[in-house]
Amino acid sequence: MNRKNWLLLLCLIALAGTSVSCKKELMKWNQNPNGADPNTTNPNLILSTVLTEAGRAYTDLGFQDIAGVMQHTQKDGWTPSHNEYDWGGSNTWTPYYDILRNNQLVYNRAVAGNMELQQGVCLVMKSMVFGLITDLWGDAPYTNALKGDLADVVYTLPAYDAQEVIYKGILADLEKANTLLSKAKAAYLNPIDGVDVYFQGDPIRWRKMANSLALRYYMRLSEKLPQIAREGIEKIAADPVNYPVISKTDASEDATMDFAGNSGTDSWPSNTVYDKDGSNYRRLKMCNTLVRILQSRQDPRLGVWAKKVDCFLLVDDNLPSGTGNVFATRDTVVAGESRKVRYVSPDVLAAKKLTLNDINQDVNFVGLPVALNGPAVYNLSPDAAQGSTNPHVSWLSDIYKQPKGTLLKSRFISAAEVHFILAEAAAVKGWAAGVAADHYKAGIQASLAAWGVASSYATYITQPQVAFNNTQQQIIEQKWIASWTAATEAWFDYKRTGLPALSAGPAAKAPVMPVRLYYMLDERNLNQANVNAANEKLETTIYSAYGANDVKNSPWSKPWIIQGTGKPW
Repeated sequence: MNRKNWLLLLCLIALAGTSVSCKKELMKWNQNPNGADPNTTNPNLILSTVLTEAGRAYTDLGFQDIAGVMQHTQKDGWTPSHNEYDWGGSNTWTPYYDILRNNQLVYNRAVAGNMELQQGVCLVMKSMVFGLITDLWGDAPYTNALKGDLADVVYTLPAYDAQEVIYKGILADLEKANTLLSKAKAAYLNPIDGVDVYFQGDPIRWRKMANSLALRYYMRLSEKLPQIAREGIEKIAADPVNYPVISKTDASEDATMDFAGNSGTDSWPSNTVYDKDGSNYRRLKMCNTLVRILQSRQDPRLGVWAKKVDCFLLVDDNLPSGTGNVFATRDTVVAGESRKVRYVSPDVLAAKKLTLNDINQDVNFVGLPVALNGPAVYNLSPDAAQGSTNPHVSWLSDIYKQPKGTLLKSRFISAAEVHFILAEAAAVKGWAAGVAADHYKAGIQASLAAWGVASSYATYITQPQVAFNNTQQQIIEQKWIASWTAATEAWFDYKRTGLPALSAGPAAKAPVMPVRLYYMLDERNLNQANVNAANEKLETTIYSAYGANDVKNSPWSKPWIIQGTGKPW
C-alpha cells in the first residue's frame, strides 16, 4: 500500500473514532441530570406524586364543575362550565393519563424489585383513575395506553377499549391487589410510610380501599352485567376476612387525602390565602336543590357546609312604597340570634317584574337556583358584578376559605358509600349483601361522623323522611348528600339510576342533565380514526344535538354503560 493510501486509511480511522466519541458525548449531554431514570429511580419518590396529583384531580372534579352538575353548588360569576354544562366541545383527560404514566413507572419498578406493597397500591390507583376516565368519557385507551415509549403507532395512537373491557380489567386488577396487599405490614420489605399520604403505608387500609372500589364498579355494572355484578358483590359481602372493606361508621377508615396547605398547588381549591382575590371562594354558592333537601330533613350537615345568609329578605304588604328598593339592612333577632334583615315592599318586586316565587325569604339558608340567567342579581342582590358579594344567598362555610383543615380532604371512597352500595344491593336488587336497613343506617351514621356531627344521628334517623323505607330513591338521595365535595360518584349514580330527580335550569345548554364529557380536541385531531370509532359506539339521543361538537361526541349521547337502560332519562 502506497503512502497516500496509508494516510487516507489513517484519516478514516481517526474520523470513525471521533464520530463514536461525539456520539457518546451527545448522548451524555442529552441526559437530564435532574430527571428520573426509569431504570434506576426509587419508585417511592414518584409514588408520592401519583397520590397527591390524584387527590387534587379528584377534588377539582367533585368540588368544582361536577358539583355544579349534581346541584350541590352553583356559581354566580363565570358560570357556564359549572351551572350550564357549557364545556366548549372539549374536555381534556391529559392530567389523568399523566397520573397513570407515573403510576405505571412505579408499578414497573416495583415488579422489577419484587415490591409487592407498591404493586398493590399501584393497581388500586390504576383502577381508580381508569375507572374515572371511563365513567367520565366512555370508551377510552386502556389496553394499549401508557406504552408510547414502544414507538409503535398502535401505542402512540392507541385504539379505544370498550367500556366493558375497561371495567372488567379494573375488577381483575383490584382482585390482584387484594392478594398483593393481604400480608401483615411487617412482611413488606420496602415500606412506603413516608410517601403514602393516604394511609401512611398500612397495607390493610389499601386492601380495604381495593375491595371497596370493587363494590363500586360491580354496582356500576349492575344494569348491564347483572350476573357478574351480583356474584362480585355477594362474594365480597360474604367473606370479610378475605375481602375486607371500608366499613367503620366513625369514618376512620375512609380513603381520604389531607391538603398540605403550603402553596396554591397543594391547598384546598377555594382557599383565600393563596387566591388573594378570593374569587374561587366568592363565586361559589350553595345550590337551592341541595339546601331544600337538607332543610326538609333538618340535616345537621347544612350548618357545617354553608353559612346563614348575611341578610334575609322580608316582604311586607304594610310597608311604605319603595321600601327596600335601595339596599339597606336593619338589625333584628331570630331565635335569640342577632341577625340582619332587608324589608321590601311588594311594589319593589313588581317594578322588577318579580313575584314572591322569584325570591327566597328563608331567614337562614338560601341556595342559588339551578342555571339561572343572571345569578349575580338573584334575590335582590345589590351587587350585579361577576363574582358578586350577594348578602341574600348562602355562601359556603368559612372552612372552605382555608388552605387546609380537618374537614378539607380529597374523599375517594368512604364507609358511607360502601354501606349505601350494600343497602341498594340488598333492598333493590335482592342480593345477599346483608340487612339493607342496617347498611342504610350505617351509611348515614358514617357520613355524619365524617362531617363532625355524629351526635345528631339518633335524632336525624327518626325523621319520617329519613327513616328507612326500603326504596332506591331514598338510598341514592342519602348517598348523593353524603358525596358533598366528591360529587363525581353522585353523577355516575345519577346516570345509572336517574336519581336524585334533577332538572336542568333555564340557562342550561340542554333541558336534561349531561351523561358524559366530550372527547378532547387534541385527540380528535391527532388520533382521529380511533376517536371516530369510539364516537360511532355512542348512542345518540333526542338531546345529542345540544352538544357543541357533533351529535355523536356530545354530553347527551349515551355510552355503553347506560345504553338500553332508559336511564337517567
